[in-house]
Amino acid sequence: MKEISVRTERRTQLIEITDRVREALGEVGDAAAVLVYVPHTTAGVTINERIDPELVLDLEDSFQQVIDDEWEWRHDDADGPNAPSHARASLTSAPQVLIPLRDGRLALGTYQGIFFCEFDGPRERKVYVTGLG
Repeated sequence: MKEISVRTERRTQLIEITDRVREALGEVGDAAAVLVYVPHTTAGVTINERIDPELVLDLEDSFQQVIDDEWEWRHDDADGPNAPSHARASLTSAPQVLIPLRDGRLALGTYQGIFFCEFDGPRERKVYVTGLG
């Protein structure tokens, strides 16, 4: 397993990590797929279009529109009142994606990229990448 560090700059932010996942894969031998896993409850990972950077901004804005910070939230812990961040992570991403490999390379579609999804930044985050046989 390889670990990728991601530093976010905003509360809600999508960061494309496709090339970093490719680098982390290195020589995967006879692996059939790669698992990309985010070990955080207010962050996630998703696959979406990577060609148009305006789409990423649209997605970030939409996440905040779908789940409003101003709703009456009850959750408050050591990280503060971040219930909207937990809700966004649960509804708009997943803690992992599984991507098949073709000849040792990511079998993504032409426009697809892998995005780290931050919902409680800015923070330093981790992403785990492992080949599966």
